[in-house]
Amino acid sequence: MKISTKGRYGLKAMIDIAVYSIYENVTLKSISERESISEKYLEQIFSALRKNGLVISKKGAQGGYMLADSMSKITVGHILRALEGDLNVVTNDGEQLVDTMDKCIQENVWGKLNNSINSIVDSITLEELVFQYNKYKNPNYMYYI
Repeated sequence: MKISTKGRYGLKAMIDIAVYSIYENVTLKSISERESISEKYLEQIFSALRKNGLVISKKGAQGGYMLADSMSKITVGHILRALEGDLNVVTNDGEQLVDTMDKCIQENVWGKLNNSINSIVDSITLEELVFQYNKYKNPNYMYYI
């Protein structure tokens, strides 16, 4: 499995929104400038994020995007699945595994890899990434709940 630029840029953009939407809606233009991502490409990414209920858009002069839920409830898994689909290394595409060797490999290798990947991305919240980002940006950063 390889995460495409759509997934990588989408994750960056979601962190950007989480950081900068505290006071106002965030425009695609501002994300594009800060993260060096094409505004046209961001439009495609945000279409998928909006359809999957991760961001809310507002039109008009004060328009832009904001998170649809709190940072603590949005996980990396939610974001990547919205942009990449299933995060499985190998899938059997619904075909019945008749061969004993295939069943053995599916359950003991691919299945475990898939479960591990999903477990990891589902355990990392946007809130954690924002905290880490702010720590890198400003080593004296303090976060209070």
